[in-house]
This record gives sequence, C-alpha cells and structure tokens, in this order.
Amino acid sequence: MKYLSILSLVALSSAFVIPDDDTISQIAIEAHHTSDSVFDKLPSKKNINKLADGAESTFSKLIDTGKETLDQAVEYAHDTGAKVQKLCHQNSFDATSWLESTSENVEQKIKDVERYGEQNHDHKPNMTVYELIAKAKYTTKLAALINEYEDLVQLLNGTAANYTIFAPIDRAFEKIPEHAPKPSKEQLKKILLYHISKEYYPAGRILVTHTVPTLLVGEEIGGEAQRLSTNIGLKGLTVNFYSRIIGINFFGTNGVIHGIDSLLVPPPKVADVIQLLPGEFSTLELGLTKTGLFKAINDTSNHVGGTLFAPSNFAFQKLGPKITGFLFSSYGLKYLKSLLEYHVVANQTLYSDAYYKAESERVEESGIPKGYFHVDLPTLLKDKSLSIDVARYGRLIDIRINAFSTVTIEDGIAADGVIHVISNVLIPPKSVSGMVQQWEGEELEIEDLKERLEPYAGFEEL
Repeated sequence: MKYLSILSLVALSSAFVIPDDDTISQIAIEAHHTSDSVFDKLPSKKNINKLADGAESTFSKLIDTGKETLDQAVEYAHDTGAKVQKLCHQNSFDATSWLESTSENVEQKIKDVERYGEQNHDHKPNMTVYELIAKAKYTTKLAALINEYEDLVQLLNGTAANYTIFAPIDRAFEKIPEHAPKPSKEQLKKILLYHISKEYYPAGRILVTHTVPTLLVGEEIGGEAQRLSTNIGLKGLTVNFYSRIIGINFFGTNGVIHGIDSLLVPPPKVADVIQLLPGEFSTLELGLTKTGLFKAINDTSNHVGGTLFAPSNFAFQKLGPKITGFLFSSYGLKYLKSLLEYHVVANQTLYSDAYYKAESERVEESGIPKGYFHVDLPTLLKDKSLSIDVARYGRLIDIRINAFSTVTIEDGIAADGVIHVISNVLIPPKSVSGMVQQWEGEELEIEDLKERLEPYAGFEEL
C-alpha cells in the first residue's frame, strides 16, 4: 500500500485543506489516485442522477445505523462506502454547469437527506460524548489520545455546550506512516481541538452548512475559531474535502458524534496552499512571486486574516496569450501587480457562511444569513473594492464578484484566511463619461487593460 504526505495529496487535488508545517512530516494519508486539476475529480453529467440516487440510498441506510451504535455504523460504512466513491471518480466535468443544470434534483436530494438526518435514537442517550468514544471499540486510539489531556476529558464530559465531534476511527490512524515521528503534545492537542466544535451540528445541519467552527483558536485570524469545511461530492459527505464521514448522529447527553475515516489537521497559510497546488495555481504563484506580493501575503504580521480570490491557471489562459505575455513581461509587471492586488482582501475573512472582520484591535464574527447577502470588500488595490453577492439556498450556494465572475470552488480553509477559486481573472472597472464600467467578460485588448490599471500602476501614458 502506497502512502503520500497530505501535502502531496493536496497537490493531487483530492483535498483543499492541508496540514501546517509542524504536522506535514508527522501525519500522512493514503493517496488513491492522481490528478492535475480539482475539476478532474468531479463526476460526469451522465452519472449525476445515478450518483445522487446511489448516494441517497447509501446515506439513508447509514443514518438508519445511527439508531444502533457507532461500532455497527463503522462496520456498515466500511462495506458500502466504496460503492458511491467508485462512481464519483469515473469522469470529470464543470461543477458549476452541473449545479446549474440539475439544481432542482440536488435540492430535492438535500431535502430528503435532511429529513433522514432528523431521525433520532429510539431511546434517550445516557452517556456523554466522551463516554461514547471511550466505550466504542473502533475509537480506541482517539480515546487514548484524549485521555492524555485531563482538561479535554472534563470538557467532553461536561455540559458547558452541546459539542460536535468528528471522531476519526482507528483505521484513520493506520494511514499514518509506520516510521512517522510522534507529534509534540502541544501539536497533538491542536489536532484534537480541530476535531471538536462547541456548536451542535447533527447531520441535517451539516448538510446545509459549508463551514464549521472548531475549538482550535486561529491565531492568524484574530483569535477566532479555525473552521472546517464540509462537502458533498467525490466521496459522499466529507470534511475538508478528504475525510469521509462514515457514521453520523451518535447522540450523547452533551452533543453528537460523527465518525470520519481520516484525521483532520490544522491548515497552513494561504501562500503555502497556492504554492502546493501547481495544477491549479502555478500561474498565480508566478505572478505573486514576480511582483513581490507572495512575500507580502505570507507575512501575517501586516494583516489579521484575509480573503484571496484565486484565479486558476485556466482563468489566466482565458485572457489570451497577448495579454498574459504583456503582464508577465518586464514592462507589464507593475500592471500585473495592480491586477493581482485587486484579488486580495486583507483583514476580512469571508467564508461562504461566516464573516470575520477585523475592527481596529479586535475581530468580529458574523454569520451570513440564508437567502441573499451583499458585502463590499476593500482590496489591496487603492480605493477599489469587490462587490460580493452570496446567494444561499440549503446546501446550494452562488458567490458572484462584481455581478459577473463566479466562485467555482469556495472555502479553501487556511490558517490565515480563506481561498475562493475563480474561473475568471478579475479586471478593475474603468470610468466612461463619469460612469463606472465593470468588465463583464468581453474581449480585452492590452490598451484597454492598461487604461484600467494605469491609475494604480504608477505609469504615465507614453
């Protein structure tokens, strides 16, 4: 059996969230396949209905096991989980097109699974979440780790909150290389805290939630809760894109447990994520490096959190060879810097369903309501903001920038912010007869691009 570090796995795009530098040499997860692009991992249109039906059937059966025990659910998931996963990996297609063309079908599937997720045990729980983990035969390794921290034992036995625990089963630990060094006790506690939320997330709520706050304090996002992302796609229901939820809704007297098949590890910084995904961001990384912005983004002493709207390699290709060649030429670098600054938001971390905003010496958290939400985010480009519209309906979400560009992959969790992948490079507006004119995808000439960037690039017309 072959193993790769999580860094390598992310470079192959089977996960967006990757471990931080303290963990990368100590924890690894199994690599099942390779790919150059995130989109290569998505199922084909002709298989979507079959996939949705199969996922619904498997998931509803899995929920039924929630009436029994965590151990029984793990045994069932091990036998059936691969069936859905195999279908998910057959072909690739454009995810946005899939969601737009089959939205009604997807919405109904979510409603159905939500209804299943509302089912509860036939009896009132009589054990805490800690006791459930300690007594289950498939979470013995997790229990042993928790037992090393008396405060965590007390926390998970207490009633200060209704906790949610994403509990890695023993098989998850088997994915760690045999000779990997053991993390320090401090690092290990951070990893454990990243599996726990003080908020209550039964299955029905997870299915309509994109990110979940954990007990891990995000020092580089102003001390706010570091978040997990939840996803429905390649492997069914997953956390941080790579850890599959294999058992749900094991209720204790003080919370709920969901079983997962891989350890969750705290993410690295935004710059590291970009650097470690060349299949998606090699052009962006080159531009950030040549303009000096890569170093600036990586320096967390000058910002508290942030949001990066990251154009994929394909987005740069859509600009055409002339404009791309100009931007990356010695003459065009100052224009390139201004252009990339228009993609970076400092001190404001906008997830798809949460918003951390730095205000002077502190950071405020606010939720993003269901339905419609609008915010203007100031970028590094002087006096220029991005107009962001977020539309949420159940699990479905649509994030648009300047009413034109669409986020294709949201919530790339990072230690110092969040990354949203976009399929179009963002072009600043220009003033025409006193009116602001946004770029809406029309063919762009070099002179037009220079006109839009001239005020910020420090050039005078030659």
